[in-house]
Amino acid sequence: MDKKMHDKGLEVRKAVLGEAYVNNTLKNVDDFNRPFQEMLNEYCWGTVWGREELPRKTRSMLNIAMIAILNRQHEFRAHLKGALTNGVSRDEIREILMQVAIYGGMPAAVDSFRIAREVFAEIDEKA
Repeated sequence: MDKKMHDKGLEVRKAVLGEAYVNNTLKNVDDFNRPFQEMLNEYCWGTVWGREELPRKTRSMLNIAMIAILNRQHEFRAHLKGALTNGVSRDEIREILMQVAIYGGMPAAVDSFRIAREVFAEIDEKA
């Protein structure tokens, strides 16, 4: 494992998804899933998210679309919050999900719109 890239990835992951979310995930690390979490931090968050060629906002927009199409609701919820942190507006999220509906299918869009509304309501409630 490249410790420097792992640490960079962990920093990016916390900045995007929130320190509380990441710390909660990491407290559940055990001998079985530790190698996976290390790989996730190093490669996903360090090697790819840590690149400068695309801004985090753009990466978040791409992730929202791809994760919605894959219908991974738990990850979609986390990355939706991350996208808002990275400056993606609610209007932009709506437009991304409209694109998902056409290219990824209506069922994926229906679930994604529902989750987005739930996330927005949670955020508004806390505000």
